Amino acid sequence: KTCKDTPIRDALKEQSEGTIQEFRSRSSDAKIQLAEQGINSNIYWEMGDDDWENSDFVPLVPTSAISGEGVQDVLLLLCQIAQRKLWRQIMWCANLQCTVLEVKAIDGLGMTVDVLVVNGYLKEGDKAVFCTLDGPILAEIRGLLTPPPSREMRVKSEYIHHKEVKGALGVKVIGNGLEKVMAGTPVMVVGPDDEVEDIKAEVMSDLTKLQEKLSTDKKGVMVQASTLGALEALLQFLREETKPPIPVSAIGIGTIHKRDVTKISIMNEKGCSEYATILAFDVPVSKETREHAEDVNVRIFTADIIYHLFDQFTRFMENLNEKRREDAAAIAVFPSIIKILPQHVFNTKDPIIVGVEVVEGILKVGTPLCVPSLDGLNVGIVTSIEQNGREQETARKGASVAIKIVNENNPTITYGRQFDASNSLYSKLSRGSIDALKLHFKEKLENEDWRLVVKLKKVFNII
Repeated sequence: KTCKDTPIRDALKEQSEGTIQEFRSRSSDAKIQLAEQGINSNIYWEMGDDDWENSDFVPLVPTSAISGEGVQDVLLLLCQIAQRKLWRQIMWCANLQCTVLEVKAIDGLGMTVDVLVVNGYLKEGDKAVFCTLDGPILAEIRGLLTPPPSREMRVKSEYIHHKEVKGALGVKVIGNGLEKVMAGTPVMVVGPDDEVEDIKAEVMSDLTKLQEKLSTDKKGVMVQASTLGALEALLQFLREETKPPIPVSAIGIGTIHKRDVTKISIMNEKGCSEYATILAFDVPVSKETREHAEDVNVRIFTADIIYHLFDQFTRFMENLNEKRREDAAAIAVFPSIIKILPQHVFNTKDPIIVGVEVVEGILKVGTPLCVPSLDGLNVGIVTSIEQNGREQETARKGASVAIKIVNENNPTITYGRQFDASNSLYSKLSRGSIDALKLHFKEKLENEDWRLVVKLKKVFNII
């Protein structure tokens, strides 16, 4: 029985005994499944004091998003968690805890920084240390502004000036040289007994750790995010959760500028044009910047969801690799050794049509064939492969197929005169064809195929 928008316990009282038994059974199954994952849990109104004090214990709230039953319980649970489990974390203290939310220019005020003061005090005249990609900056707070009561900071209106603010509060900070301050980074105030260099190191610690993670990637894309936290999440996703990982060579926070585009365009000069790419997460890109990116052959992918960024870049890489494979197909030669079946010779002269068995490797349309035992006699190029009356692109080891061989350079070559069934035919490999296989077709060759490549390198004296 549906009890729209009622607390879950009131809704349960209206149910039949059978429904309540079903609810008990399903809730027990849910707790067992969570326990199998190492998570202790219980329905929130059945939790005792010991359960609440155990930080690993997870309260469960039966909720229906369709009928609204249990939504009030979710709100109640949030209040209970704050009072019973998080009270130490949310208790106010005098030590300053302040985070940058946004950096923007305001008419008449210049560049300002919106910050959230969680704990402590912020005063006009304080010497504050901010974090930028170019290093820490020390700036005097020239003004502290808040919007009128019941108005958002983002809504344009007359601001209220303060000499001092106390957390928790959102406040707009006015100061000099704040253009490059990064959203999501901490703000610290230099006290009379503090060492400025120690405060600077503390403010930069999060960014320094992040940059240390990037030191190994000399080639890779550029990642731009709206805040330090968003940048951290995106980097972790790209480097640890994507298969294969996407290398990152440069990072940035905030709006993408022309200098960022110029910085990553160097990947084109390094021969890694696929990495001349900026993955922009929740940041604006101006029309001027996009036009500059097109001029220097840099791609900018933007999205408000991390997975969408990954999908865009993955599609681009798939299309690029497919194009490269198509371009390399004329160069790449798959390794194969084939034996002519003398009872299946259909045409002895150009085009030569014979039945063959693939002894080793992969025979592919477009493969040049030769006879190493006859001073490397060039027999021709395989133009078609047919098996059981059907044409196909490849034939693997053990397959018996009919092939057509065309030799435009020497159309007079004839089966039975220059070569016969006693001569095995080999794919004619070169250093260029092997390199093309490694770059673009590595996943299409199995271990035994690569062993055949090594064998043919010796046959053709390829270094």
